[in-house]
Amino acid sequence: MAADAIDHAVGAAHRWRCRVLDMLVGSALLLLTGHVLAQTGVSIDTTPPSVEYGPLYRAVELSAIFPDSKTFPDLVPTAPPATILREYLAQKGTSGFDLVAFVRKHFSLTPEPPGPAVRTAAPGTKLLDYVHGQWRVLTQSAQTVPAFSTLLPLPFPYVVPGGRFREVYYWDSYFTMLGLIEDGQHALAVGMLKDFADEIAQYGHTPNGNRSYYLSRSQPPFFSFMVALIAEHDGMNVVRSYLPELQAEYDYWMRGATTTPMGQAFRNVVRLSDSTLLNRYWDARAAPRDESYKEDLETALQSNRPKELVWRDLRAATATGWDFSSRWLGDGKTLATVRTLEIAPVDLNALLVHLERMLARGYSLQGDMQRADDFTARADRRANAISRLMWNERLGAFTDYLWRANRQSNSLTAATLYPLFVHIASPHQASVTVNTVRDKLLEPGGLATTLVESGQQWDAPNGWAPLQWIAVEGLRAYGFDALAKEIATRWVRKTIAGYKQAAELVEKYDVATTGGDAGSGGEYATQIGFGWTNGVLLALTALYPDLKAEAEAATPNPSAVLGR
Repeated sequence: MAADAIDHAVGAAHRWRCRVLDMLVGSALLLLTGHVLAQTGVSIDTTPPSVEYGPLYRAVELSAIFPDSKTFPDLVPTAPPATILREYLAQKGTSGFDLVAFVRKHFSLTPEPPGPAVRTAAPGTKLLDYVHGQWRVLTQSAQTVPAFSTLLPLPFPYVVPGGRFREVYYWDSYFTMLGLIEDGQHALAVGMLKDFADEIAQYGHTPNGNRSYYLSRSQPPFFSFMVALIAEHDGMNVVRSYLPELQAEYDYWMRGATTTPMGQAFRNVVRLSDSTLLNRYWDARAAPRDESYKEDLETALQSNRPKELVWRDLRAATATGWDFSSRWLGDGKTLATVRTLEIAPVDLNALLVHLERMLARGYSLQGDMQRADDFTARADRRANAISRLMWNERLGAFTDYLWRANRQSNSLTAATLYPLFVHIASPHQASVTVNTVRDKLLEPGGLATTLVESGQQWDAPNGWAPLQWIAVEGLRAYGFDALAKEIATRWVRKTIAGYKQAAELVEKYDVATTGGDAGSGGEYATQIGFGWTNGVLLALTALYPDLKAEAEAATPNPSAVLGR
């Protein structure tokens, strides 16, 4: 009993230290990023608008002036935020105060930038020609930004996803870059890599997107894959030239690794009771997301947990890129049970194996064999931990690890293919995974994301382009070419069917059918564009010439064009 009391006291002390550190980090984030000196020499206001405008922000979002909560934070104010807030506080209690009129007076009427003007295809336009033309539409530039805008400047043009996503997004961009490379847009892809390197140098990590309200979190760490992609074409010196940014990216994910006690977590790091190090997703703020403010307030009200914890879990789930999915939900269906902080995701940890191996390669090229060997050992330890803790023999798949509960998740998701994608699965694990994927996740339109129909967009029946690529590349790496080709074929034909039906491409599709039905569910309407759908289509058709021939010949049905 005495030992339990000591453990409890130690754990409580660590939790208190972590809380204090989190508060300090959060305060530092707001204070230090309130004004950041960009590499261009321009002072950038990077405080989230929900903090800058406080009660005004809350009033606007709760009044639902804008149907999409993301609209307001993307507007540009006509005066300094402090001035606008001061005027609001002075006027809001006066007779006849009109909040809508106040917003119209003090903010632009459209977001900045307004977003790409994606058009449906003209009659007779072949699919791959349409995709080629979309790069110009989806390419945006933010070398300079309006005063007090939430948009963060970047030195080079970049490709955005499309629709409401009018800024560059971290993990989306790797899959977009695959298509750019295949479509002869090498310089644009290199520029995007330089943009992400600039963000890492400036902010210490790659934010979710280049908005001030995204700075408190990152997304799946694909920077090392971007470096590898460009290195395939420009030579291995690329790895060495981006070594400082690769190291900084790693430092962000591993902050606190040497000081976190066993059985505890700090920020993105989890140290298990046997001292094994894993990672989780995390966000520096415990507040409603600026882009989903009203929704997060409502979700917290539906939970019996502290609202700050719910908000942190929601934010961490957004950092996963799978926002939202039954993967992160305690009961598998209700958003208010979100528990992202308690999960060590298999895909995140697999991606970090790749980053560790890339660092080993970079230091080897630099001649620093001691550090190269150290990162090789780190990668091996993490790969062994994934195999030991996340391989679920009964399920026949890799799963997430619920580190607080000290057990594996029983949920089958498409993330099971990430260990194959980064080449850390054993031959046995790969073989069993293939059977599981073929029997349970393969649908008429491609690979399903999960087996659960929760109404969230990262659940059945939706399929997503990046997961099709992960699956195809992972299976090909282990020689399972037939299943890889089958997944690619079903997805490409689903994309073709969607193009024929709607004369456009979208972010996700309903893979339960062979028709062109777009996906649905989640916090917002399905968006058109679409960066990673375009990129993966080009990458897959480059692998399989017969599929490329089908895509080249595809044109919209006349009814699709006439109906627009």
